[in-house]
Amino acid sequence: MALPAAAAAAYQSIANMAGASASAPASAPGFSDFLSGAIKDSINTISQGEQAATSQVTGKANIVDVVNSVNSAELTLDTVVAVRDKVVAAYQSILNMPI
Repeated sequence: MALPAAAAAAYQSIANMAGASASAPASAPGFSDFLSGAIKDSINTISQGEQAATSQVTGKANIVDVVNSVNSAELTLDTVVAVRDKVVAAYQSILNMPI
């Protein structure tokens, strides 16, 4: 399964951001910037998978490239769905907390 690779890539991205924020705290990106960038990357990856599949249907793409692009898009979609499920579960948990 490719989830460990995605987790390692996410960890590396966060580590790079942490290194950047340690050197320049005044211009460090916030969580909303990180989340916005991750969403844009996800949309871009899924779009590339769709474009590769469309190119293969017209006969203009290599099948190996198409499989790699579609696999990457599928992994991205699975990751987005898993994060969404965790956010919804956390929200429901907060709603169920006694006051």
